Amino acid sequence: MSHATTADARPAGNPTLEPLGGPTLAQQLAAFAGHSARYGVPEEVVRSVGQRTLDVLGLCVAAHRLPTSAAAIAHILDQGGHPQATIVGEPTRVGAAQAAFVNGVLAHSLDYDDTHLPSVLHPSASVIPAALAAAEHAGASGELTVRAIAVGLEVAVRLGMAGYDADLGNSVFFEHGQHATSITGAMGSAVAAALAYGLDEQGIVDALGLTASMASGVIEANRTGGTVKRLHCGLAAQAGVNAAQLVRRGFTGPPTVLEGRFGFFEAWLHGQYVATAVTDGLGADWSVPGIFFKPYPANHFTHTTVDAGRAFRELGVTAADVARVVVGVAGSTVRTIGEPIAVKRAPETGYQAQFSGPYAFVTGLLGGGGLGAGLDDYTDALAQDPVRRELMAKVVVVADERCGAIYPFQFPAVVTLTTTTGEVLVQEVLTNRGGPARPLSEEELATKFRDNVAGRLDAAAAEAIRADVLALHTTTDLAAVLAPLSTFRSGSTEGEHL
Repeated sequence: MSHATTADARPAGNPTLEPLGGPTLAQQLAAFAGHSARYGVPEEVVRSVGQRTLDVLGLCVAAHRLPTSAAAIAHILDQGGHPQATIVGEPTRVGAAQAAFVNGVLAHSLDYDDTHLPSVLHPSASVIPAALAAAEHAGASGELTVRAIAVGLEVAVRLGMAGYDADLGNSVFFEHGQHATSITGAMGSAVAAALAYGLDEQGIVDALGLTASMASGVIEANRTGGTVKRLHCGLAAQAGVNAAQLVRRGFTGPPTVLEGRFGFFEAWLHGQYVATAVTDGLGADWSVPGIFFKPYPANHFTHTTVDAGRAFRELGVTAADVARVVVGVAGSTVRTIGEPIAVKRAPETGYQAQFSGPYAFVTGLLGGGGLGAGLDDYTDALAQDPVRRELMAKVVVVADERCGAIYPFQFPAVVTLTTTTGEVLVQEVLTNRGGPARPLSEEELATKFRDNVAGRLDAAAAEAIRADVLALHTTTDLAAVLAPLSTFRSGSTEGEHL
């Protein structure tokens, strides 16, 4: 991995690494953002942004089943404020930064939001809430909103990739215990909000400069518990909107905010970053269409195991046929979905089940809702179901060398099933559904949206919202597009503790 800034590489007499004859990284990102806002983005990017915006809004609706969502909304409503932007599922309009916070929390809370690989970022859950809130407040057109989202996503991904160590096969952010999703998501949110508010290129640089002091996220909760991770994308979206608003009032940031001696990459990555990941092909090679949609509401490492279970089911294998199952995955994912195995075989809650390799296999084999595994397949009751637990007790999760060689560009699984008659069956799922190798169709994305809003929006309303969001780039009234999402039925409480 390139070490673009190290102690012995810093030029004498230039302690802040100000550019020696060229624009800074932030200035290059700002130029890209400004050009994209003025002249547009490729059609495939426009289409992808529409799909991702629909995905995020559906997730925001679905997340209302969670007590943490009610807590986040109540927290913001207690603060009061000017009616500038829409919270999904709440008729009271609030300040733009407040709306961005709540919608960001909702979007990320179900572990169902999109993922970029190999950076393992979830960019849409922060960037889209930030852009929508700022655009609604500013009265921006749908066309500008879509361009702002596209650029914000691209910035978040590129900053995330700057911290990806190819030799390590992992993100340096994660190696330091940092949640790259919320850290680079805040920066992408800032650029998106800045564009929505009509800031010029200097203003975008300043917004990045401010947001670097607000971006954060610690992932210890992934190891030992807590619901704090659900806040991360909300805090990132809120930071981006706040930064853009403060720049409008005159605050400024350092132009060397990214590569400077005391800048973003030094603070988060200790100077270990790849500058070319930020700049190479900027404006020509877009990452946005290649971001992976999640077909299942569970940890992304489990998805190919769900697929393997579904494949065995299609072959006619039943629970009664299963004697033993070995789930082979990349070694670095075993500790997330396979350890401790006693816990993974007997999850107490739907939330724990989302991180269980044995549960993923069982869900696929027994057949689930949605696109093969839906929200109602991850409930406390099903996690504790004796039939499922009996089957999970037959599943082990191990490191597979071939899967490890592919990770983290995909999260593959090789699943070996031994039947009660001694027959050995193998299913290899080496690419993730929802990514460029196995994209979800327009109808499959529609199915996911319908599943997410079921019980809260009637079918006609859901289809009208879907059509309006997919045509967001043509609208002149963003508030009118979002208004139908401000109120809906309370819906089923099944899966309350996902």
